Amino acid sequence: METAIVNITEENQSEETIREKIYAAGQIIQQGGLVAFPTETVYGLGADALNPQASGKIYEAKGRPSDNPLIIHISHRKDLDKIAKNVPEQARKLAEKFWPGPLTMIFEKSEIVPLETTGGLNTVAVRMPNHPAALLLIELGGGFIAAPSANTSGKPSPTQAEHVTEDMKGRIPMILDGGTVGIGIESTIVDFSEAIPMILRPGYITAEMIQEVIGEVRIDPGLITEDAKVHPKAPGMKYRHYAPKADLILVSGSRERVQEKINELAKKAAKEGKTVGIIGTEETKSGYQYGLVKSIGTRTDAASIARHLYGILREFDQLDVEMIYSESFSVSGIGQAIRNRMLKAAGHQVIEV
Repeated sequence: METAIVNITEENQSEETIREKIYAAGQIIQQGGLVAFPTETVYGLGADALNPQASGKIYEAKGRPSDNPLIIHISHRKDLDKIAKNVPEQARKLAEKFWPGPLTMIFEKSEIVPLETTGGLNTVAVRMPNHPAALLLIELGGGFIAAPSANTSGKPSPTQAEHVTEDMKGRIPMILDGGTVGIGIESTIVDFSEAIPMILRPGYITAEMIQEVIGEVRIDPGLITEDAKVHPKAPGMKYRHYAPKADLILVSGSRERVQEKINELAKKAAKEGKTVGIIGTEETKSGYQYGLVKSIGTRTDAASIARHLYGILREFDQLDVEMIYSESFSVSGIGQAIRNRMLKAAGHQVIEV
């Protein structure tokens, strides 16, 4: 299959030209095909959410387990009631506050949503992305686009069109290149199918932000525990995600002890003839003596760390490193989402020092 890579950010493009390109992508969606497109979080791999055969193509292209539900993306809040039932007032308050934005909510599904899209569940996950190209594509594609991240299942999510091309070229008909995304990690997921809302995946919208709007919200204890035997509630979160090719190990503790331990581990691995990658920060990168050192951002700006995480993991893939040692990060605010992604990428391999 030929994959068209369509740039929608080039200078000197008129709004009409961009709309024509996205219209062509919408036609592919309406005809049951797949299109990768940018959102504010990561790139999504989209198909008609109400077409069971189209949803099946997503699972096939990604190599995704069929019991891992897909998130349905909408472009208007009113469309929520067409695909979800029994939407509580708390959820509507969150939608008013955070939609469009990086928040996914789970409800009982309506009859028009096929089980092929929901991974066989009677619930549906819904979000309204905060990206103009994504919103226009949803509208031109029929109003309901199922879209997980546009990567091969298990690999780091794509934050640039180049990442999508690495994984999806020859598998899908079109990639909309919207440049580098803004946030860099997937949306927060809140489950409203139970009496007390529960966060099933942390993201840019933090628990504290949600509590300010609706009060009590629980956090799935399986999200940030270092115990690999404690499984998260969300079906998709039980699988290995975000993983580089190399073996990734997190080192947790005080800054000085962490640097000391990583230097010790990197020296040992290098003596064994292994190519080593190290993930540090702007504050610590100069303190590493071995391996290929990359800064993930500054500890004074957790959002910068989130934005660079997947890109750095993919850079190490391209460099064919065999071991990656990474500093660990705070679990407050968006740090909780960063910690969750890194634990999953590392297969819960953590060294405490």
